[in-house]
Amino acid sequence: MEGWPKGAHDGLGIVASILLVVFVTATSDYRQSLQFKDLDKEKKKIQVQVTRSGFRQRLSIYDLLPGDVVHLAIGDQVPADGLFISGFSLLINESSLTGESEPVAVNEDNPFLLSGTKVQDGSCKMLVTTVGMRTQWGKLMATLSEGGDDETPLQVKLNGVATIIGQIGLFFAVITFIVLSQGLFSKKYHEGLLLSWSGDEALELLEHFAIAVTIVVVAVPEGLPLAVTLSLAFAMKKMMNDKALVRHLAACETMGSATTICSDKTGTLTTNHMTVVKACICGNIKEVNGPQNASKLCSEFPEIVVRILLESIFNNTGGEVVFNQDGKYQILGTPTEAALLEFALALGGDFKVKRDETKIVKVEPFNSTKKRMSVILELPGGGRRAHCKGASEIVLAACDKFIDDTGSVHPLDKTIADKLNGIIDSFAGEALRTLCLAYREMEEGFSIVDHIPVQGYTCIGIVGIKDPVRPGVKESVATCRAAGIMVRMVTGDNINTAKAIARECGILTEDGIAIEGPEFREKSLDELLKLVPKIQVMARSSPLDKHTLVKHLRTTFNDVVAVTGDGTNDAPALHEADIGLAMGIAGTEVAKESADVIILDDNFSTIVTVAKWGRSVYINIQKFVQFQLTVNVVALLVNFSSACFTGNAPLTAVQLLWVNMIMDTLGALALATEPPNNDLMKREPVGRTGKFITNVMWRNILGMSFYQFFVMWYLQTQGKNFFGLEGSDTDVALNTIIFNSFVFCQVFNEISSREMEKINVLKGMTRNYVFMAVLTSTVIFQFIMVQFLGEFANTTPLNLHQWLASVLLGLVGMPIAAAVKLIPVGSS
Repeated sequence: MEGWPKGAHDGLGIVASILLVVFVTATSDYRQSLQFKDLDKEKKKIQVQVTRSGFRQRLSIYDLLPGDVVHLAIGDQVPADGLFISGFSLLINESSLTGESEPVAVNEDNPFLLSGTKVQDGSCKMLVTTVGMRTQWGKLMATLSEGGDDETPLQVKLNGVATIIGQIGLFFAVITFIVLSQGLFSKKYHEGLLLSWSGDEALELLEHFAIAVTIVVVAVPEGLPLAVTLSLAFAMKKMMNDKALVRHLAACETMGSATTICSDKTGTLTTNHMTVVKACICGNIKEVNGPQNASKLCSEFPEIVVRILLESIFNNTGGEVVFNQDGKYQILGTPTEAALLEFALALGGDFKVKRDETKIVKVEPFNSTKKRMSVILELPGGGRRAHCKGASEIVLAACDKFIDDTGSVHPLDKTIADKLNGIIDSFAGEALRTLCLAYREMEEGFSIVDHIPVQGYTCIGIVGIKDPVRPGVKESVATCRAAGIMVRMVTGDNINTAKAIARECGILTEDGIAIEGPEFREKSLDELLKLVPKIQVMARSSPLDKHTLVKHLRTTFNDVVAVTGDGTNDAPALHEADIGLAMGIAGTEVAKESADVIILDDNFSTIVTVAKWGRSVYINIQKFVQFQLTVNVVALLVNFSSACFTGNAPLTAVQLLWVNMIMDTLGALALATEPPNNDLMKREPVGRTGKFITNVMWRNILGMSFYQFFVMWYLQTQGKNFFGLEGSDTDVALNTIIFNSFVFCQVFNEISSREMEKINVLKGMTRNYVFMAVLTSTVIFQFIMVQFLGEFANTTPLNLHQWLASVLLGLVGMPIAAAVKLIPVGSS
């Protein structure tokens, strides 16, 4: 209507605003996708033990080549296609490839191992035949494109909020259009000209429609999805620096709501570097304080005892002593196995010599059900001997004889058994993990296909292994307690050891309960209702006990449960939990696959950091929602009331797009990237049922909205007199002042939104460079828009007094926001 270029200003202004927002969003999404690629690479860094060029070494699965010999144990993922060379009781879970849950036995008759499958039981050596995309798993992956992340629970909540706000906006827009147009329609009706419209009347109707559309534009909070994405992406990147690899976006925010953490003991609360510190051999307790002390012990025992002890440790083990290229020996295997092998080497044993003396003919590896490991050896002079080691009370119960300090074998009567059980308890009371070693001479008629006997053993000795508590764990547990997060220890260890460690960490308190798995299993549902909230330590627990405890906490008590674990046996509980945390160093691939977050340094303190970041994400998005709703409520009320009373809107479509889109986008960037502070861990967790928009937020939104609406309304009604505006451009000048004041109200409200309850909102602001950059760029953009983009934005340049007045009106909002925070509303 107005010709080129004047008539195109509105349209071009809107297109420019939209392009700017789309560009910012696209850049953010692109950067996030790059970040996901980095995280994905980190996630796939799996190390395997390989024999290559005659040396055993640890390699990344990406460095595997056909011809390498890979050593696999329980919980490992098969890294490539290959052939079984040798091994014991190997069961492979092929469900990831075939969908069949029943494990497949792999041996010389069925020697094929496929990439992507998992070792469920046993151990083996595998010759690599195919790697990379040529494997069965690779071919399967080539046909799939990885799906994106599902929406997080918070995004679902926010989408609901955005929909409701949009519907309210639509309602107001329709009312506005009806109010504005009813005068025109009633006039046409009275004149009887309802069906004949002039061009001017049609344009007037179009003008009313445009005002209604701007009200819808104002109401819809476009910045919400961006704020969530930015906040989660920012938190994920920072958590990566803090040694936590997030596998699922939702885990960030879920961890912020966690009310209970069920932690594993070994490797999480403790260092996972074990050493033998005490041993009870031939009925005598000996201190083992390092290799020198251990070598002295050797002379204190009869030769036959030392020989059988070394034979037991070196043969009945899942570990190995290997020599690297420098000729130095290296102990490979689990920390418990490594501790025993270190002890045997300190006693003067030679791994290779001892291994060559006998031949292993059958192995039953350790698993969490049997809690013992057994082997059968073929002796050089003929005959067979079984060796067994495992949980002290289980192996000791299988013994009916013991070796005394002369090296002779005697029946194990009740007195000796009670004495040995007392020693086990005293070791456990000192937070030592105890293992019992035993052997048995096999009869002539024993066949290798039979199971290794479970009774009739001779006790060689009991060793006490110490796994010291990690530094900082006690402080972290105290932090969790202050934050309203209950920490529970769930371990397969002896109850006395578990209690000793739990007390040292500050987990077990006076009113807490320590319970054993078998006892927990026997409880009825009514008993569990009373018992579960008080359980702080669960010892001797099976994978199913851990799963049951987590399930009860989640469903019956409505807790948000985080579970830590490293073993294959932890996978069901990790999967059942709201957030599974797997250990990156000690964790098996099965555990990592079931988890949401991988703790790269296996440290409990990192779990607390994850909780802190989770809370930070949640609260940052709450701050942004509070800020955005204030903007939307005021803009909606100003345009709606003005349209109803005066017939036009002071804020034009382009101005509203600028306020709504650019300020929302930049606001999301500013408030969603606030780093966490320690105060976050001094408040109660949100939990499963907490409201997202709290009473505190409503108080702040309504308080600020009232002030800003009062300012806008005063300027609209009294602004011309207040500023002494005269002449033909008074309406444009007044609307520019209203627009400018409105923007500065939002700038200072953004600063006030940094804290929802505290008065001091300036603390740490200058250290947040993103926030400062956003504020600065908002003010610069606004200055350019008002002073130089008049034709686009329907503004006119303002003088110094008008600028100062606009800034001052915004600034007054800060003390008012502080005063509003003093109104008590309760915390919910």
